[in-house]
Amino acid sequence: MLLGIAVGDDEKRAEALAGKLARLRVFEDAGSRFDRSLLDVGGEALVVSQFTLLADTRKGNRPSFPGAAPPELAEPLYEFFCEALEAAGVRVGRGVFGARMQVSLVNDGPVTIMLDG
Repeated sequence: MLLGIAVGDDEKRAEALAGKLARLRVFEDAGSRFDRSLLDVGGEALVVSQFTLLADTRKGNRPSFPGAAPPELAEPLYEFFCEALEAAGVRVGRGVFGARMQVSLVNDGPVTIMLDG
C-alpha cells in the first residue's frame, strides 16, 4: 500500500482507513468475484509512505506538494496507521519513512484501487 498523508489527516481518519483496508473485499473467491478481504485470505500489507501521491500538477510542468502533510506530522500518523492496521489483524511490513526506496511490485490482476478516507 502506498500511503499519502495529507494536511488535515488525523488519527480518526487513519484508523478508519486501516479498518477499511483490512476488510475491503478485493480478492477473488472461487467464483472469481471480489468477495474476500485481506483478513479473509490471511494476507499481509507492505505500507510505504508516498507523499508524491498528493502531487498538484495543475500549474506548469513541475509538481508541487502543498497538500502533503509535513514530515513532522506525517511520520507519526504513518506509524499510527500501521499500528491500527496491525490492531485490525493484518501483519504489516513498513517502508522507511522519508527514504528513497526501490520497491518491487507484482500486481496480480487488473485491479488498483485508490482509497480516500
